[in-house]
Amino acid sequence: MPWEYIVPIEASSPNLESLYCSHHGWLLGWLRRRLGDSFDAADLAHDTFIRLMRAPRDFDNGPEARAYLRTIANGMCIDLWRRRQIEQAWLDELAARPEASAPSAEHQAIVLEALHEIDAMLRSLPVKAANAFIMAVACEMTDKEVAQALGVSDRMVRKYVAQAMLHCLQLEARQMAAGPVSPAPSAGPA
Repeated sequence: MPWEYIVPIEASSPNLESLYCSHHGWLLGWLRRRLGDSFDAADLAHDTFIRLMRAPRDFDNGPEARAYLRTIANGMCIDLWRRRQIEQAWLDELAARPEASAPSAEHQAIVLEALHEIDAMLRSLPVKAANAFIMAVACEMTDKEVAQALGVSDRMVRKYVAQAMLHCLQLEARQMAAGPVSPAPSAGPA
Protein backbone atom coordinates (compact mmCIF):
# COMPACT_ATOMS: atom_id res chain seq x y z
CA MET A 1 0.00 0.00 0.00
CA PRO A 2 1.50 3.39 -0.94
CA TRP A 3 2.35 5.56 2.07
CA GLU A 4 0.32 8.44 0.69
CA TYR A 5 -2.89 6.51 1.38
CA ILE A 6 -2.16 5.92 5.05
CA VAL A 7 -4.11 8.49 7.02
CA PRO A 8 -3.62 9.00 10.75
CA ILE A 9 -6.48 7.84 12.97
CA GLU A 10 -7.08 11.43 14.10
CA ALA A 11 -8.01 12.38 10.52
CA SER A 12 -10.97 10.02 10.68
CA SER A 13 -13.85 11.81 12.33
CA PRO A 14 -17.49 11.02 13.01
CA ASN A 15 -18.36 13.75 10.51
CA LEU A 16 -16.33 12.06 7.78
CA GLU A 17 -17.77 8.67 8.68
CA SER A 18 -21.28 10.08 8.45
CA LEU A 19 -20.47 11.76 5.15
CA TYR A 20 -19.10 8.49 3.78
CA CYS A 21 -22.14 6.49 4.91
CA SER A 22 -24.56 9.07 3.54
CA HIS A 23 -22.95 9.76 0.18
CA HIS A 24 -20.64 6.92 -0.86
CA GLY A 25 -23.41 4.92 -2.56
CA TRP A 26 -24.66 7.97 -4.41
CA LEU A 27 -21.12 8.93 -5.52
CA LEU A 28 -20.37 5.38 -6.63
CA GLY A 29 -23.56 5.33 -8.76
CA TRP A 30 -22.77 8.73 -10.26
CA LEU A 31 -19.24 7.60 -11.16
CA ARG A 32 -20.50 4.28 -12.54
CA ARG A 33 -22.84 6.14 -14.91
CA ARG A 34 -20.11 8.63 -15.84
CA LEU A 35 -17.36 6.06 -16.45
CA GLY A 36 -19.35 3.03 -17.53
CA ASP A 37 -17.10 0.81 -15.42
CA SER A 38 -17.76 -0.32 -11.85
CA PHE A 39 -14.12 -0.98 -11.02
CA ASP A 40 -12.96 2.49 -12.09
CA ALA A 41 -15.96 3.98 -10.31
CA ALA A 42 -15.07 2.17 -7.07
CA ASP A 43 -11.43 3.30 -7.32
CA LEU A 44 -12.36 6.94 -7.91
CA ALA A 45 -15.04 6.96 -5.19
CA HIS A 46 -12.40 5.65 -2.77
CA ASP A 47 -9.84 8.23 -3.94
CA THR A 48 -12.42 11.03 -3.57
CA PHE A 49 -12.93 10.22 0.11
CA ILE A 50 -9.16 9.81 0.61
CA ARG A 51 -8.72 13.34 -0.73
CA LEU A 52 -11.43 14.56 1.64
CA MET A 53 -9.62 12.84 4.54
CA ARG A 54 -6.45 14.74 3.64
CA ALA A 55 -8.25 18.09 3.57
CA PRO A 56 -11.34 17.73 5.77
CA ARG A 57 -14.12 20.26 5.60
CA ASP A 58 -17.59 20.66 7.02
CA PHE A 59 -20.76 20.98 4.99
CA ASP A 60 -23.96 22.74 5.95
CA ASN A 61 -26.20 20.25 4.15
CA GLY A 62 -26.31 17.14 1.95
CA PRO A 63 -26.59 18.92 -1.41
CA GLU A 64 -23.52 21.02 -0.62
CA ALA A 65 -21.56 17.88 0.29
CA ARG A 66 -22.67 16.10 -2.89
CA ALA A 67 -21.75 19.08 -5.06
CA TYR A 68 -18.28 19.13 -3.51
CA LEU A 69 -17.81 15.36 -3.85
CA ARG A 70 -19.01 15.49 -7.47
CA THR A 71 -16.55 18.30 -8.25
CA ILE A 72 -13.62 16.32 -6.82
CA ALA A 73 -14.73 13.11 -8.55
CA ASN A 74 -15.27 14.89 -11.88
CA GLY A 75 -11.69 16.21 -11.78
CA MET A 76 -10.47 12.69 -11.08
CA CYS A 77 -12.48 11.39 -14.07
CA ILE A 78 -10.81 13.96 -16.30
CA ASP A 79 -7.38 12.95 -14.96
CA LEU A 80 -8.19 9.27 -15.59
CA TRP A 81 -9.29 9.96 -19.17
CA ARG A 82 -6.20 12.09 -19.82
CA ARG A 83 -3.91 9.36 -18.49
CA ARG A 84 -5.63 6.80 -20.68
CA GLN A 85 -5.30 9.02 -23.77
CA ILE A 86 -1.56 9.34 -23.12
CA GLU A 87 -1.24 5.60 -22.57
CA GLN A 88 -3.23 4.83 -25.75
CA ALA A 89 -1.05 7.20 -27.80
CA TRP A 90 2.04 5.40 -26.46
CA LEU A 91 0.53 1.98 -27.21
CA ASP A 92 -0.34 3.13 -30.76
CA GLU A 93 3.26 4.29 -31.20
CA LEU A 94 4.55 0.92 -29.98
CA ALA A 95 2.18 -0.96 -32.28
CA ALA A 96 3.52 0.99 -35.26
CA ARG A 97 7.09 -0.14 -34.53
CA PRO A 98 8.60 -3.42 -35.68
CA GLU A 99 8.42 -5.99 -32.89
CA ALA A 100 12.21 -6.34 -32.79
CA SER A 101 12.61 -2.67 -31.77
CA ALA A 102 9.94 -2.75 -29.05
CA PRO A 103 11.26 -1.46 -25.71
CA SER A 104 11.23 -3.63 -22.61
CA ALA A 105 8.26 -3.53 -20.23
CA GLU A 106 10.39 -1.58 -17.73
CA HIS A 107 11.35 1.01 -20.37
CA GLN A 108 7.69 1.30 -21.42
CA ALA A 109 6.68 2.00 -17.80
CA ILE A 110 9.42 4.64 -17.46
CA VAL A 111 8.33 6.35 -20.69
CA LEU A 112 4.67 6.34 -19.64
CA GLU A 113 5.52 7.86 -16.25
CA ALA A 114 7.63 10.55 -17.97
CA LEU A 115 4.77 11.31 -20.37
CA HIS A 116 2.36 11.69 -17.44
CA GLU A 117 4.78 14.03 -15.66
CA ILE A 118 5.26 16.13 -18.81
CA ASP A 119 1.49 16.28 -19.30
CA ALA A 120 1.03 17.45 -15.69
CA MET A 121 3.77 20.05 -16.16
CA LEU A 122 2.17 21.36 -19.35
CA ARG A 123 -1.25 21.51 -17.70
CA SER A 124 0.25 23.62 -14.90
CA LEU A 125 1.24 26.26 -17.47
CA PRO A 126 -1.06 28.87 -18.97
CA VAL A 127 -2.62 27.45 -22.16
CA LYS A 128 -0.74 29.78 -24.52
CA ALA A 129 2.59 29.01 -22.85
CA ALA A 130 2.01 25.25 -23.15
CA ASN A 131 0.92 25.58 -26.78
CA ALA A 132 3.89 27.80 -27.63
CA PHE A 133 6.27 25.28 -26.07
CA ILE A 134 4.76 22.34 -27.95
CA MET A 135 4.75 24.21 -31.26
CA ALA A 136 8.32 25.47 -30.85
CA VAL A 137 9.92 22.33 -29.44
CA ALA A 138 7.89 19.34 -30.65
CA CYS A 139 6.68 20.78 -33.97
CA GLU A 140 9.92 22.73 -34.61
CA MET A 141 8.03 25.88 -35.62
CA THR A 142 9.85 29.21 -35.68
CA ASP A 143 8.99 31.97 -33.19
CA LYS A 144 7.29 33.86 -36.00
CA GLU A 145 5.13 30.83 -36.97
CA VAL A 146 4.15 30.23 -33.35
CA ALA A 147 3.38 33.94 -32.87
CA GLN A 148 1.09 33.92 -35.90
CA ALA A 149 -0.67 30.73 -34.76
CA LEU A 150 -1.26 32.11 -31.24
CA GLY A 151 -1.88 35.71 -32.23
CA VAL A 152 0.93 37.08 -30.05
CA SER A 153 4.28 38.77 -30.63
CA ASP A 154 7.57 36.94 -31.27
CA ARG A 155 8.81 38.31 -27.94
CA MET A 156 5.81 36.81 -26.12
CA VAL A 157 6.52 33.43 -27.74
CA ARG A 158 10.08 33.53 -26.40
CA LYS A 159 8.71 34.40 -22.95
CA TYR A 160 6.22 31.50 -23.09
CA VAL A 161 8.91 29.03 -24.20
CA ALA A 162 11.26 30.25 -21.46
CA GLN A 163 8.48 29.81 -18.90
CA ALA A 164 7.89 26.24 -20.07
CA MET A 165 11.63 25.49 -20.09
CA LEU A 166 11.84 26.69 -16.48
CA HIS A 167 9.04 24.25 -15.58
CA CYS A 168 10.95 21.47 -17.40
CA LEU A 169 14.10 22.26 -15.42
CA GLN A 170 12.12 22.25 -12.17
CA LEU A 171 10.63 18.87 -13.09
CA GLU A 172 14.10 17.54 -13.87
CA ALA A 173 15.46 18.91 -10.57
CA ARG A 174 12.65 17.16 -8.65
CA GLN A 175 13.48 13.91 -10.43
CA MET A 176 17.19 14.28 -9.68
CA ALA A 177 16.43 14.99 -6.01
CA ALA A 178 14.27 11.86 -5.85
CA GLY A 179 17.27 9.83 -6.99
CA PRO A 180 17.58 7.14 -9.64
CA VAL A 181 15.15 4.26 -9.75
CA SER A 182 17.06 1.19 -8.65
CA PRO A 183 16.30 -2.11 -10.38
CA ALA A 184 14.87 -4.98 -8.37
CA PRO A 185 17.51 -7.27 -6.89
CA SER A 186 18.13 -10.42 -8.88
CA ALA A 187 17.27 -13.79 -7.39
CA GLY A 188 20.39 -15.53 -8.73
CA PRO A 189 23.75 -15.99 -6.99
CA ALA A 190 26.18 -13.07 -6.98
